[in-house]
Amino acid sequence: MRRLADAKDYIITAILLILASALMVSRHEGGLQNARKASIVVLSYLEQPLSNIRIYRQAIATNTYLQRQNVILQDELSRMRSAEQQNQILRDLLDLRESSELNLIPVRIVAKDLRGVNNAMTINAGSDDGVKVGMPVTNSDGLIGQVIVTADSYSQVLPYANSMFRVSAQIQESRAYGIVSWPENRHNELTMMFVPQTIPVDSGQVVQTSGASNQFPGGIPIGEVIRVEPGDGVETQIITLRAYADLWTMSEGFVVAFEPDSTILELENEQMEMF
Repeated sequence: MRRLADAKDYIITAILLILASALMVSRHEGGLQNARKASIVVLSYLEQPLSNIRIYRQAIATNTYLQRQNVILQDELSRMRSAEQQNQILRDLLDLRESSELNLIPVRIVAKDLRGVNNAMTINAGSDDGVKVGMPVTNSDGLIGQVIVTADSYSQVLPYANSMFRVSAQIQESRAYGIVSWPENRHNELTMMFVPQTIPVDSGQVVQTSGASNQFPGGIPIGEVIRVEPGDGVETQIITLRAYADLWTMSEGFVVAFEPDSTILELENEQMEMF
């Protein structure tokens, strides 16, 4: 009976607590609603900055991704342009080989020394490939130089940008003859001398090998006229050319399988002995 009385006391106490809590809630219901309103207002003010922070972080992540993609695309574009340029060079070389009447030996430039006045280049063809000393070297743009030393598989080339280089040339439009050499330390420029002042020469005219020296076949393009000046104290002109072939960027070309006419050489030797 005592346990039953204790249980009744607990139950009555619990009921009284529930009623008291209900009364408290009902009395302060207006205060709770005001608190809810205040919290909603505060959250509404915080929502926009928090949303901006999320958007900013997403923008940073997107920008980083786009930068990486841009680097990848730029690299791919650079490779495509390089491949397109290389393909164009090879097409030009093939066109030259098909259209030329000369016997051309394809070569690749494997070494260059273009830092001073005694410049040189090395090609990956030698005596085993039919290359001989004195043969001209050219590409689809124009004259490059002349072979001066050969080995079994490689050869040394004297480029036009060398203080020792000389070639007999003519102006295509007027057929005026002269000697072309390198004025030293001028990138892609050459000088043509011994053209009489009585022969008119204009900018843009094409200069090519004359074939008169018995060392180069005629008709190989060398460059075009960019300046004409009177010679000092002589009746000739100083003609400045822009070379067609760019030694600093080229990597392929041809050796022209041309050998001097032995009969002409014999006549020249006989003349030298006579005088």
